[in-house]
Amino acid sequence: MTTFIAGISTLSLARWQFGITTVFHFLFVPLTIGLGLLVAILQTATYRTGDLSYDRMTKFFGKLFLVNFAIGVVTGIVQEFQFGMDWSRYSVFVGNIFGAPLAIEALLAFFLESTFIGIWIFGRGRVSARIHLASIWMASIGTMLSAAFIIAANSWMQHPVGYAIDARTHQAVMTNFWAVMTNPTFLAAYGHVLSAAFLTGSVFMLAIAAWHLRKGHDLAGFGKAARVAIVVTVLASIATMFLGDSQAKQMEVQQPMKMAAAEALYNTTNGASFSLLTIGDLSGNAVFQVRVPHILSVLATNTWDGKVQGINQLQKQATQKYGAGSYVPVIWVCYWTFRLMVGLGILLFLLGGVALWLVRKHRLEKSPRFLRFASWMVLAPFLANSFGWIFTEVGRQPWVVYGLLKTSKAVTLISPGYVATSLIGFTAIYTLLAVIEIGLMLKLAKIPPVIETSEEAERVPELIY
Repeated sequence: MTTFIAGISTLSLARWQFGITTVFHFLFVPLTIGLGLLVAILQTATYRTGDLSYDRMTKFFGKLFLVNFAIGVVTGIVQEFQFGMDWSRYSVFVGNIFGAPLAIEALLAFFLESTFIGIWIFGRGRVSARIHLASIWMASIGTMLSAAFIIAANSWMQHPVGYAIDARTHQAVMTNFWAVMTNPTFLAAYGHVLSAAFLTGSVFMLAIAAWHLRKGHDLAGFGKAARVAIVVTVLASIATMFLGDSQAKQMEVQQPMKMAAAEALYNTTNGASFSLLTIGDLSGNAVFQVRVPHILSVLATNTWDGKVQGINQLQKQATQKYGAGSYVPVIWVCYWTFRLMVGLGILLFLLGGVALWLVRKHRLEKSPRFLRFASWMVLAPFLANSFGWIFTEVGRQPWVVYGLLKTSKAVTLISPGYVATSLIGFTAIYTLLAVIEIGLMLKLAKIPPVIETSEEAERVPELIY
């Protein structure tokens, strides 16, 4: 074991640990945001219509929302803890920038959502229906605000603004908080993350509702939940694709190397084509490719014959600006994660479109093959989110703060053994949490809600709380 660790650098181990904890944590964040909104919509429908089938769905999916929220909080604490442990030089460099948004996220957003979640959990039957409904909406807004400050911090790493470098300490110092919070990278990324989160929650709800519909459980309740989820799936998938396209154009301006790596484009090209599939290596000697003419130029520049910069030219420019070294990220990771993210996004749009067509034809509950397919699609948004984050972070390399701080200069100066120990420990803990999360979610998701008696169903909306 010691010999094995001695052959791996602290940097490599720290990057693996950060990657594992980040991807694992981000499995829960989009679902929390998306389910929070959908549960609020279901409870609003209950309040406005008095239909207790909506109330059953509110309680049913509310339990899943709470389990996911709890696990997400635990993994988020570990996520922030490792900054000081493995990336202390990074923490010192960005501390004056990150302090404000992260503090606001903890003091405002997190306490907002946790406080109102408490009211929502324990207030049923103790507060009025209106206050109880408001509590879930406030909790949902809190999850969105929490994401906003985290994305603002990450966007500063992608595109630093509103800062100055202290000549004495060589640290980044915030000079304009408003510039950080209105960073164009943040505005595009936040919209994309939110729409992807709503898509994750809606596909999750649709998949579970489809499973119960196929089993014949509570057709009224799960039919309504499926229809709400289908509408959100269609709208969120369109928004996600539109905002992702905007990000691609922004990326070509701010991080052109990431765009070149996404296509494995080695030389600057006008009217660049887009490869749907590559078999063979990505160094320009592929055995087989399926290409669509001009599409990469359209994605990057919004013009048919726009210029897309190549890896070779960008590497030369970066060497002249920053000094000797490689400024090319891992090409195959960028190439395939980009395609898998986009491909899954298109597949989710088709899922929503077909489901909407079946609803309009009054055939949703009578389509067992589609319901089975929809149930299996529960994994797709989680994979798409993970591929998207991997592409975003790997494509920025070798920078941890683009143009200011390299990843190799950000790691803590400790022996590999310490990092390896924490990596093994975190992986073990996260595996345990994953087993607990999946077990609880599956158990709760498979138990159909109890349908009220006719006497209970006659209650007015105010009394069901």
